[in-house]
Amino acid sequence: MMRRDVRSFDAVVVGGGLAGVAAAQRLATRGHRVALLEKRDRLGGSTALSGGWFALSGTAAQKRAGVGDSDELFLSDMRETGAGYADESLLRALVAGQVHAIGAIDRADAWTDELKVSAGMTVARAHLVRIDALRAHLEAEAVAAGAVILPGRPADRLVVDGGRVIGVEAAGEELSAGSGVVLATGGFSRSRELLDLFVPHQAAAMPYGGVGNTGDGLRMAWMLGAGLADVGHVSGTYGQHAETTDDEHELLTANYLGAILVNTRGERFADESASYKVLGAAVLGQPGRMAFQVFDAVVRARSRPGVPLSDMERLEELGHLVSAPTIAALAAGLGIRPENLERTLAQYNRAVATGSGDAFGRTGLVNGVGALTPIDTPPFFAYAAVTAMTSTFGGLRVAPDAAVERVDGTRIDGLFAAGEVVGGFHGASYMTGTALTKALVFGVIAADTLVAG
Repeated sequence: MMRRDVRSFDAVVVGGGLAGVAAAQRLATRGHRVALLEKRDRLGGSTALSGGWFALSGTAAQKRAGVGDSDELFLSDMRETGAGYADESLLRALVAGQVHAIGAIDRADAWTDELKVSAGMTVARAHLVRIDALRAHLEAEAVAAGAVILPGRPADRLVVDGGRVIGVEAAGEELSAGSGVVLATGGFSRSRELLDLFVPHQAAAMPYGGVGNTGDGLRMAWMLGAGLADVGHVSGTYGQHAETTDDEHELLTANYLGAILVNTRGERFADESASYKVLGAAVLGQPGRMAFQVFDAVVRARSRPGVPLSDMERLEELGHLVSAPTIAALAAGLGIRPENLERTLAQYNRAVATGSGDAFGRTGLVNGVGALTPIDTPPFFAYAAVTAMTSTFGGLRVAPDAAVERVDGTRIDGLFAAGEVVGGFHGASYMTGTALTKALVFGVIAADTLVAG
């Protein structure tokens, strides 16, 4: 039998998105010899396709803006968003570990001035960060501390000895990991097989997220008996144009600025202030599995050029924003019967003006927060959007210290996980920005647990 080549390290990190880079940086700066494997030819993963929003509480930016937030309110909002399914111990570890995310963003000088309320929040907690600058800074810190970056090297399997994970096999070479392995391989948004297995009702969503997100880490750990969490709650995100490419982060939530959603019949079908995950599921049940965001000049003026989720200027440049001087003309341009869209808007505007109760229970712009305004000021606009599987927030079961747990709750020695490959944090839905916060925080936590032995 031919002997494989073996390269020895203290730790191996699999996956080069934010969680993997954060883990590698932490391990290297704490004196561990670490190798970072990335299956694609460059680092980034889903992080490179993200909008750059972080959910954080009690920050300097919130204090400057006069936003009253706290760790307990952050926890409460996550509990509510997850409908009671999220693991409380993981949520508390996430909130307690925010200091790691804030510190990394500080070091990278990657803050922006953008702060807003978004899905799952009762106060402005979504902080826009220059995500490329943050990831590049962490990578530079990792390399400077001695981390070995190995792009174009997909991991084939975990190497196990006596029940303990001792390394990774990749392209016929074994990389031994004396202290352990950190899986940061992303989710399974690009695996139709796994989507059909776990959430067949969501499998028709537009594939998106990191191109390499085919569930590699989940499969490798699953073969060792790893438990899973939240996979049945995975849901696509509503708001992406059907022609969006991997090179363009095109996602609009004009509904959180005052727009309504209508289907191809010109009818509303949901509370537009709900999480875009909830709306994503609802849109999959509509004709053609799409919906229009319809709004007027007042909402159009709330656009934030260059700000993900709110940049209407860019959508106009791409030719994806339709406008018309009247509702009837807008409807005609969308292929909707004008009388249907006119009736829908008249009913909505009457509910807003009288406060008599919206037919779908809408009371605010986002998550019940923010005053509604009628849609009656020309010109009128529409954005056609579908549900995209941007991320899969269910995955491996982990302890609060990022150790991977088996189905029976015992730990798999030497195996840790962080980022999108992990489940248990989000439960039934998703708060904007918690994915990036989770990735960075638990990348650090996984590294610290591994170092502690």
